[in-house]
Amino acid sequence: MGNPGCGCSGSMAKVIERPLTEETSNIKATSELRQWPVQLHLVPPTAPYFRNADILVCADCVAFAMGSMHQDLLKDKALAIACPKLDDTSSYVDKLADIFSTNETPRVSVAIMEVPCCRGLDMMVKEAIQKSGRDIPLKTVIVGIDGNRRA
Repeated sequence: MGNPGCGCSGSMAKVIERPLTEETSNIKATSELRQWPVQLHLVPPTAPYFRNADILVCADCVAFAMGSMHQDLLKDKALAIACPKLDDTSSYVDKLADIFSTNETPRVSVAIMEVPCCRGLDMMVKEAIQKSGRDIPLKTVIVGIDGNRRA
């Protein structure tokens, strides 16, 4: 059958075992999203939601893997999502540097998956902060494929 993982450990098919439960809740989680669009290719660097805002740069898969992503990571932040493996990332460093330098960004968080290809997003954000010419605190959150925080 060949290699369904395409040589990347982050692409290997894996079943995540979860206990079955019959408990259900009528309480729905509230979205913490404060803007649109969210895809890094689409967000304008001068969008008003970036002005003086803490920014979360988040790998696409994080929101699906981490059930509490909105409450734990997104609350009170502007968002830009990206995939360092599947996107054309050639403009990402410049675009992020532009966002950080023109909007007085006080803090940046980056949320990535534990798979090797996701590290590229963290590296791009670090490079963009440096290129912005500003000393912006950076927090990196690593999420396991099971949805739990690793760091």
